[in-house]
Amino acid sequence: MPGPIQSIERAAAILRLLARGTGRLGVGEIAEALELAKGTAHGILRTLQGVGFVEQDRDTGKYQLGAALLHLGTSYLDVNELRSRAINWADALAARSGEAVRIGAPLEGKVLVVHHVFRPDDTLQTLDVGTLLPLHATALGKVLLAYDATLVSSFVSSQRGGEPEAYTRRTLVTQTAIKRACAKVREAGWASERGEMVPGEAGIAAPIRGHGGIVVGAIGVSGAEDRLCEADGSPSARLLGHVRDAARAISRDLGASRW
Repeated sequence: MPGPIQSIERAAAILRLLARGTGRLGVGEIAEALELAKGTAHGILRTLQGVGFVEQDRDTGKYQLGAALLHLGTSYLDVNELRSRAINWADALAARSGEAVRIGAPLEGKVLVVHHVFRPDDTLQTLDVGTLLPLHATALGKVLLAYDATLVSSFVSSQRGGEPEAYTRRTLVTQTAIKRACAKVREAGWASERGEMVPGEAGIAAPIRGHGGIVVGAIGVSGAEDRLCEADGSPSARLLGHVRDAARAISRDLGASRW
């Protein structure tokens, strides 16, 4: 059986590095991060640029992910059963709640946003499809952690003995706090977050189940705290009801016998 092709492994490593970054990276930065010769990194980048998987900024010469790669990702999401079964229910949830709706699934210790419906008003919003969100600081992530012991183990081990990133003073960063929150999610059947990733923003989410009742994803609303939360800080009962109804409906479509 032939072994792995090194050039493809290196190209994949460069794409992952650019995906993790918050901005553009130069050839030297990429080569140093991946311990590659600068000439090797440059050759791979030029090849990836030729097929549209990376783009180079004319002014700085630095690289970022290209539009062709985004189209590939979107094609994957279009055939993803979770997303395709949930689209109509997500649209209905946005209409009923008046808030933005996101559907998430686990990917590499994060929450992959597989579908996003804008808040139905005229505010400026950014499409989050394909975005990776933290498990410990979002309602979607807490749902996924609560029902997947393997995901919890991989998340804990990924911290390499340290604590996960604290986005705000409310972010849960200790294993004890995270495990306690997961237990509450399993008991209640839903999750919430208030100012744990972005100050002033909140989220409410519920699990989406597939065959056998296995949790395969989560759906939730997100928006300003003053709209999503009651005066005492608890999630809005009205919005929580809408979110749970949508999660149950999607679960039924996916073949779940219980939820």
